[in-house]
Amino acid sequence: MPFISKDWRSPGEAWVKTEEGWERLKVLECGKRKRLPSTNDDNYDDNVEIIPPHCHITIRCTREIAGFNGLGDAVRRLDFRSSVRDRRRFHYICTLLRLLVAHKGIASLSGSAQKQLLQMVEEVAAHVSDSQQHLNVLRGLALQLQHIVYQENQKCWGKPLGSTNLWQEHVETIKRIQRVANQIEIKEPGPEIRPKLHDLPEECVREIILRIADHRDLEASADAWKIMATLVSEQRIWRELTRFHFNQKQIDSILELNKLKHMTEVKDWKKIYHQLRRTYGLSDDYQFAEILSLCRYCCCLFWPSDGHPCIVDQSPDYKQRLEEAGGQLALAQPVPPAQFLKFFSL
Repeated sequence: MPFISKDWRSPGEAWVKTEEGWERLKVLECGKRKRLPSTNDDNYDDNVEIIPPHCHITIRCTREIAGFNGLGDAVRRLDFRSSVRDRRRFHYICTLLRLLVAHKGIASLSGSAQKQLLQMVEEVAAHVSDSQQHLNVLRGLALQLQHIVYQENQKCWGKPLGSTNLWQEHVETIKRIQRVANQIEIKEPGPEIRPKLHDLPEECVREIILRIADHRDLEASADAWKIMATLVSEQRIWRELTRFHFNQKQIDSILELNKLKHMTEVKDWKKIYHQLRRTYGLSDDYQFAEILSLCRYCCCLFWPSDGHPCIVDQSPDYKQRLEEAGGQLALAQPVPPAQFLKFFSL
């Protein structure tokens, strides 16, 4: 049986020179960049196509399909660097960076993945410096990177794999990130800016607290201001937080353990919340405003707000044939950061 594949005499990939170096054209096309049309330049504006960030991956290798997922290519195709400044995707990308740095360190990644990771951290530093928000996230990443450099310098034998010059560039980049993190100072708004948090009525402050989804932030806000401490101690705050993170079946199981028959009999919702958290944990889906999704039709990772070029859209009769064959129409599957890293050999 003949082996059907690309002709080995083909010219290969098309490469484009960028500010970061040479990159493949098909990777750049997935970063919301304008693709050049094949027609004349006179109709350029009419034929421009915007391709949303997406990345096709190999879920499972078989005898017929053998594939390899590259982390560096996936980061470029999904446009992680620009997505840092998107408030919906910021926490997802920062969680992914923490997992990458804490897993085996950047020294175990490929050279391209190392550059992409540090560029994303630099973008996080620039965004935190401009927005004056999430300083704790940046300092946590900077401390992890500093610890990696310290561990590599303490080794008696061997150095990080790859180019020595590339590693020195990484060290300089980490130093720049640390300088930015150390120079950031959260400044209080001037006296001309009104209203401030202390000027808001208690009802408005309560509505702000009700929108906090992390119990650690609730406890920290209680330590910052006496009025907030009074509001955080209210049972309604912890009841709504419990109902946000856990379903009714999980809540009923904990109520049964505490010999309570109905939610109205609960007198300490903070205690119930922490019992539920220790028993079931917190789902990753609730921690991020937007989470990567995996299309079950074409095995493509994409951002739900941008969409992706799917086989169902390109072939309208595909969906009909699938229904006729008795197959179920699978929806997009959310991909938490830990699951995203499992697609790659790290």
